[in-house]
Amino acid sequence: MLELTGITKTFGGVKALQDVAMSVAPGEVRGLIGPNGAGKSTLVNVISGLLTHSAGTLTLDGAPLDGVSAQRRAENGIARTFQNLRVFSSLTVQQNIDVASYTGTASGRGGDALLHEAILRFDLADRLNEPASSLPYGQLRRLEIVRALALRPRVLMLDEPAAGMNEQETEALGEALGWVRDESDCSILVIDHDLKFIMALSERITVLNMGEVIADGTPQEVSENRQVIDAYLGEEEHAA
Repeated sequence: MLELTGITKTFGGVKALQDVAMSVAPGEVRGLIGPNGAGKSTLVNVISGLLTHSAGTLTLDGAPLDGVSAQRRAENGIARTFQNLRVFSSLTVQQNIDVASYTGTASGRGGDALLHEAILRFDLADRLNEPASSLPYGQLRRLEIVRALALRPRVLMLDEPAAGMNEQETEALGEALGWVRDESDCSILVIDHDLKFIMALSERITVLNMGEVIADGTPQEVSENRQVIDAYLGEEEHAA
């Protein structure tokens, strides 16, 4: 579904991404982990079109994305959330969802049944007519995900969706995202530092360090990779 080859991004003389290659299959949940500053959010920004890559190629279902605007990529089925919340606080929960749903409906990729169920699964059904600003933090995170799902995405990218959540909220989020994985055909690319959460959710994991891919494999393969242990997991996490 999503194919990256040789993606490089430079800021002045600094290479934030260097020769990154990654393939995400249809319906796959792919984790993206690494230390702070490894280039994870930069990679998501490149895929979504907020940043222009310096070298390499991206394709979505075989169609090139090079030179395609962020808006057009969203229309073509690339949806995302942000590390820092970006909901429309002055709009209601329903209006936040409707903003994206308009584009999703126009795409012809799906009907309303999945979206209606997502609103229930992400615990927003009782808050639809309330202003987004009235929601607690955990529900704001879930609203941003449901708004992204309203695009009827082919690829859903989540940048630290469990950040700031307690253990109970994170567990509920994992169950809801597992439902998305099982009931839709969209691919999911998720960044998070909660390793228990991301290891349980992901089928494969890509590890970045200093802008380069240092490992790619199943959660077990990644957790046993010496380079990943040294750069990110540490001996204590590996032993756990």
